[in-house]
Amino acid sequence: MPKTELAKVIGERLRAFRKKQGLSQEELAHLASIHPTYIGQLERGEKNVTIDTLEKITKALHISLEELFRFSPLNNQHDDTINQLQKHILNISEQDRKRLLTIIDVLLDWRSREDKEQLN
Repeated sequence: MPKTELAKVIGERLRAFRKKQGLSQEELAHLASIHPTYIGQLERGEKNVTIDTLEKITKALHISLEELFRFSPLNNQHDDTINQLQKHILNISEQDRKRLLTIIDVLLDWRSREDKEQLN
């Protein structure tokens, strides 16, 4: 079966979470009650995963499906910062979110102008 882009991305995400937790493919397979060969095929994007199997794997990894599908091109350091910001933002009012967005826009505009001045 040809590799699809989504299957490859899901496989890469699964591998990254598995390695982050220091698990081998065999250990993850045991925790998820799945054959180790299948874990390898999923990680390489060779197989399409079913929702039931994906649920078993994410439970074994102690992550949510939301976390698995949060495709971010950012590195882990930035990911952590964004996650912290998101937690804070979720705990403030809509009005304060709008104020915060205005502050960020002003800061970015100021930074952009400062960068242009340094180039001149």
